[in-house]
Amino acid sequence: MIHFFPPSNEKMRAKVPDIAKTVDILLGNLEDGVPADQKEAARAGLLEVASTVDMGDTQLWTRVNSLDSPWGLDDLTSIVTEVGDKIDVIMIPKVEGPEDIHYADRLVAQLEAKAGVSRPILLHAILETARGVANVEEICAASPRMQGLSLGPADLAANRRMKTTRVGGGHPGYLVRADPDVDAEGNADIEAERTTYQQDLWHYTLARMVDACVANGILPFYGPFGDIKDTVACEDQFRNAYLLGCVGAWSLHPVQIDVAKRVFSPDPAEVEHAQRVIEAMGDGTGAIMLDGKMEDDASVKQCHVVVGLAKQLSARDPELAATYGF
Repeated sequence: MIHFFPPSNEKMRAKVPDIAKTVDILLGNLEDGVPADQKEAARAGLLEVASTVDMGDTQLWTRVNSLDSPWGLDDLTSIVTEVGDKIDVIMIPKVEGPEDIHYADRLVAQLEAKAGVSRPILLHAILETARGVANVEEICAASPRMQGLSLGPADLAANRRMKTTRVGGGHPGYLVRADPDVDAEGNADIEAERTTYQQDLWHYTLARMVDACVANGILPFYGPFGDIKDTVACEDQFRNAYLLGCVGAWSLHPVQIDVAKRVFSPDPAEVEHAQRVIEAMGDGTGAIMLDGKMEDDASVKQCHVVVGLAKQLSARDPELAATYGF
């Protein structure tokens, strides 16, 4: 999970040392959600956190203001030159094409050289416009600094003129309906109650984003889910992203941290099954029958993905390691 916090809020800054122990990535947000008259305070708060807080194994990221805003240049200049060695990734919002990444890459490189930053700061782009989605492959390939992409559903919905006011998640109006029952004479009662199924507004975009990221060796993330109270729907959206290939999601409130941790960790039963397949397949070639199902070399590749993820997570989380039996 990428957990967002508002650096301009002194009370939230005070909680950072404790929150950092519970998340994978802690992100100081300087962009959306920060009023214009608090932009400089947010930047100063981030610099304070980066300078004073021991993050341990947790990465520290920031989301800067958009590159065409009055604050974007100052954000990048201050962050790289003052706390560049403390920042792992800079998230760039509203990326429309590779030119945005080229600009950020060149500027960050110059600032790193000026400040003597010892290792490169990576870049993470947010897809928030139709043009960005259209150029997603080129964005992913734009720089060796690219760490990954996140879906920004609210801004993307507005840019596409989608008729939803929700921040992520589905919509009850986006659905398919079962065919009507037909009587013996072949007449359909279209007014009778029929089963409906709500669809996922973000399936196409997520799938395209995942493909572009995988093709370029970077990581796809689901973005925000705005309905903090509806943890059930949040879990569903996160799980859709997980099953499609995303490696994580944003958390906007502490209640979403546990949701993300649960969803993006493989189910213990799936890990156990995957281990059985790997053991039964031997050298990974050919085909076998296991529990009435065919398993072959493609199956064992899928199983290695699940077991590999479980082992990576177990290395950071003793509770998960015990759950998986590692």
